[in-house]
Amino acid sequence: MASEAVRDQNNGNEGENRDPGFCGKLMNKVVEFPRKLKKLGQDDPRRIVHSLKVGLAVLLVSLLYYFQPLYDGLGATAMWAVLTVVVVFEFSVGATLGRGLNRILATFLAGFLGFGVHHLANLSGETAHPILIGVFVFLLAASVTFLRFFPRLKARYDYGLLIFILTFCLISVSGYRDEEILEMAHKRVSTILIGAFTAVFVCVFICPVWAGNDLHNSVANNIEKLGSFLEGFGDEYFKVASNTESNKALLQGYSSVLNSKQSEESQANFARWEPRHGKFRYRHPWKHYLKIGTLTRQCAYRIDTLNGYLNSEIQTPLNIQSNKVQELCMKMSSESGKALKELAWALKTMTKPCSAASCHITKSRAAANNLKSLLKTSAALLGSEGIHLLDIVPAITVASLLSDVVSYAEQIEKSIHELSSFSHVQFKSAEPTKALQPCNSCASSTNDNVPHLVITIHKLPSQQEIGSKQGAAN
Repeated sequence: MASEAVRDQNNGNEGENRDPGFCGKLMNKVVEFPRKLKKLGQDDPRRIVHSLKVGLAVLLVSLLYYFQPLYDGLGATAMWAVLTVVVVFEFSVGATLGRGLNRILATFLAGFLGFGVHHLANLSGETAHPILIGVFVFLLAASVTFLRFFPRLKARYDYGLLIFILTFCLISVSGYRDEEILEMAHKRVSTILIGAFTAVFVCVFICPVWAGNDLHNSVANNIEKLGSFLEGFGDEYFKVASNTESNKALLQGYSSVLNSKQSEESQANFARWEPRHGKFRYRHPWKHYLKIGTLTRQCAYRIDTLNGYLNSEIQTPLNIQSNKVQELCMKMSSESGKALKELAWALKTMTKPCSAASCHITKSRAAANNLKSLLKTSAALLGSEGIHLLDIVPAITVASLLSDVVSYAEQIEKSIHELSSFSHVQFKSAEPTKALQPCNSCASSTNDNVPHLVITIHKLPSQQEIGSKQGAAN
């Protein structure tokens, strides 16, 4: 009876762990799909607005088919307007303008060359006509394709080069069978212009999304994430904080910085197409944001290594953690974090960095120099304290990484100062209270033990008093 009960229990467990099958998986995916859609819209509500804008733009160019007078003038080529909106309309204004201008310029240039090649082939005679067209198609397609491998051309004009090849081949090759090539080219260019201008108009004037603004906020937020990690790293590593779970959740925000290179480069490329908007003037130094982003990622790589020590099984002994090394490491970490947060605030609000960031960086650099001097002690001194040299290796590694973080914080501060010094960048001056308060705190912390000499300046005597005194003396 006991064996039968065990067998029945095993069969019940197998039934519970049994694969739900195809229908069960399909139902789970159907139920999960609305949740994913909701989360996608909640993460960035601009995605919903963008989808509605694309639908509106496609509807507007579709009127070319619905109204008979417009259809009589353009004919079946009106479909090119719909296709242009679909391929040109992007999420940001810069991306839409870039693709729109690329498509318009490439269509004009390819149409002009295609019509010229067709006219030249007609003059060459009926026999040489297809040969000459084939030669031009081969040469232009091969040469333009090779140009697409140049990094600068590929970054900004890759779509235009692709459309140039497509349009030139369509006009020159189809003109061999179609005698009305000029009318065909005119209609095609007209519909492409209509589609491109419709996409640009809807993208710019209805809830625009500026790539430059996204890049600006992204770089500032990345710096702030690194500052948040550094502020909590010392307490977490040396087991000072009490609520470790919340601290660990806060320390994981830096991970998104590690893979931000591709998005920042694309946003900087799109931002260069955008006109003046908000607080960003024309020819804003977007490339300088890439420099700041590179320094931020280099700092994030060191922080990622520091994060590995939080979960490492090899920990520094308590008798080492409680000495001067712990104090200096926590000082470097906290002051660097405060400096990065100050710099992130200055960049986000486009305010010239005040002395608070410099004050925190100075403190962290002083702690780094003191720690460097401390670590130069001899191995004999460590042995006299009963500490094995290998036991202090994790602490030395953490100290070295924190020293690198301080160096990158200094470089980030320098880069932000360079950005604020450009003539065509509108960085406002820091508020007096924001600028003076950290300086006073720094001065008080560094000059507490320094004697002060108080000098009292009395009111200077007037000329009449001097004359009366001289007369009395005589």
